[in-house]
Amino acid sequence: MGIDDFAAQVEGVAALAEPVRRDLYLFVAAQPDPVSRDQAARGVGVPRHTAKFHLDRLVGEGLLDVDFKRLTGRDGPGAGRPTKRYRRSGRQVSVALPARRYDLAGQLMATAIDESARYGTPVLDSLRRAAADQGAVIGQEARKRAGARPTRKKRVAAACESLAAYGYEPRAAGDTVELGNCPFHALAQEHTELVCGMNLALIDAAATGLGDGVLTARLDPADDRCCVILAPGGARP
Repeated sequence: MGIDDFAAQVEGVAALAEPVRRDLYLFVAAQPDPVSRDQAARGVGVPRHTAKFHLDRLVGEGLLDVDFKRLTGRDGPGAGRPTKRYRRSGRQVSVALPARRYDLAGQLMATAIDESARYGTPVLDSLRRAAADQGAVIGQEARKRAGARPTRKKRVAAACESLAAYGYEPRAAGDTVELGNCPFHALAQEHTELVCGMNLALIDAAATGLGDGVLTARLDPADDRCCVILAPGGARP
């Protein structure tokens, strides 16, 4: 998650911190059909003008969608103005500190299980291949960030920015880059070998995507960071 995405997520969570606004959101989300302001106001026991203010704030934050419909069931002259109705949007809001990406882990594992079931390949091999494919995407993002004819310093900085967007919290430690956070922390606690292998495949492919052997991923477990570090090219044992 990049800085802009994180800020948007925080704003979405903050919008739900206000009790009346949260009650309105939950009421709308619980209804099978879109609801009007009057219905929402009655549902949570607040004045209509209060409901209007908070509902429109939720629309502004992308948490509710709106449509317009004539509730009289008639069309044409005299049918009345369409009523604004609210329904829950498809936006998902979730903020975790430090960042967690269990959605990405689930996607990689689902891809691996599907490949294994289709072709009979060992599921661990499939998982590492899926992770490497994702890592290659991150590596491509880093190369674009680095620009044309990048120096080694620019390549490393671009790799750090791209990995930061996925929650790894890269930080320089001498010639190496440590990853201060594991986005799959809870899974790694229970399934260490599986998750560390997935992380290594992903980050190694990202490093390879930088080109010119600038960085190499290797396992170096520690309690306060990701199990993988990035060392200068050629440093793989």
